[in-house]
Amino acid sequence: MLLPIFFLPLLASTSALLIDTLLQIPKIILDPLDLIPALPNLGNLTAGPEDAQLTTMELISKYDYKGEQHTVTTSDGYILELHRITGRANSSDSQVQKPVAFVMHGLLCSSAVWVFAGPKKSLGFLLSDAGYDVWLGNARGSLYSRKHSHSPIAAKDYWDFSWHEIGTYDLPAMIDYVLQTTGREKLFYLGHSQGTTAFFVMSTQLPEYQDKIEAMFAMAPIAYCGRMKSPFLQVLAQFTYTVDMFSSLIGLHEFNPSGYFVKKMQQIMCAKKALTQPICSNVMFLIAGFNPDQLDKSLLPVILGHVPAGSSMKQFLHYGQLIRSGSLISPGKFKYFSNGLRNNKKVRNSRISPDYDVKNIKVPVSLHYSKNDWLANVKDVEKLYSELGNPYGIFLVKDKKFNHLDYMWAKDAKTLLYDQIISLMKNFK
Repeated sequence: MLLPIFFLPLLASTSALLIDTLLQIPKIILDPLDLIPALPNLGNLTAGPEDAQLTTMELISKYDYKGEQHTVTTSDGYILELHRITGRANSSDSQVQKPVAFVMHGLLCSSAVWVFAGPKKSLGFLLSDAGYDVWLGNARGSLYSRKHSHSPIAAKDYWDFSWHEIGTYDLPAMIDYVLQTTGREKLFYLGHSQGTTAFFVMSTQLPEYQDKIEAMFAMAPIAYCGRMKSPFLQVLAQFTYTVDMFSSLIGLHEFNPSGYFVKKMQQIMCAKKALTQPICSNVMFLIAGFNPDQLDKSLLPVILGHVPAGSSMKQFLHYGQLIRSGSLISPGKFKYFSNGLRNNKKVRNSRISPDYDVKNIKVPVSLHYSKNDWLANVKDVEKLYSELGNPYGIFLVKDKKFNHLDYMWAKDAKTLLYDQIISLMKNFK
């Protein structure tokens, strides 16, 4: 039964008080300001370069590559946009049948993160130069996939999804479309963060799709995340169910980077110095941390122009439930979203949310992880490796400061990560 409307102000003030109280937790565990390193002089970032305003397709064209835009509709009505890189603009090899590399972004990102650092740096362009037919996916709710066949984007139903639906609807639809369009039987799957989570979901729930994957390369893989160190997500995990209830009552279903919770975390984690504000004003750095040694400061305005790129509240809440299932010394569970004991019974005829059994994943999976990752904790990744049905290998990035966001735009991502992945891909037929 819905609460009477006059209870909403009380609920709002109570929730705000709860958030204020719980936000003291990171200060007890650690001082979050210690996690925000001193920044170099970033200069004036108010007027970003052209690349901050360009779309993925425009970036592909600007850097002299041939690009194609495709759309696919999932079986539950979401209209997704795919971006394809077929080769250099001045090359004729785009007509040659190449092995397919499908690349999937993480939470709050889009296909743009694989191209906006430019040639010889961005993974999308490097894969193309290495001879692959590159397809960049976009999950529902992200910048390029915000349409539905019958549900308006403002509707509650549109945002009723987590990464479970991305894994069970979006990935199968995009993979089928890519294979049908290219005439290939299999493709290489490369994912970052949530892009790995969704793959693990697809592979466990729709095992027939494993036959369509040559190999999977997981950058900052997330399945078990009980030891996740991000203060932002650790705090969110403590009141997942309160946030779920309150957001439903007030109709907040899309994650709002300017919301109350984010603003309070910014106050705690960000020093009040002008040089830190470009970092702290962006929720991605607030969630995942910041590594100044690997950030090209000239690229920062471009990053801020493309990230965050949209997500549902439920995507965050699902991760929050996984974090809450573990502890700082336990990996926790990799399981379905819980709607509460009563609603779980209605939805799936069981009070308990079942686990995703990664032992059933027989695709060769290569895990790439790093010591300074706030989200993909080293021990959680090693736990995943021990559980996978057919792990191909586990590779620690040599840079001890390499963090969760560096997988997308670090200055040395090519030499520390991308070159290794492309070399491993060559080992397959």
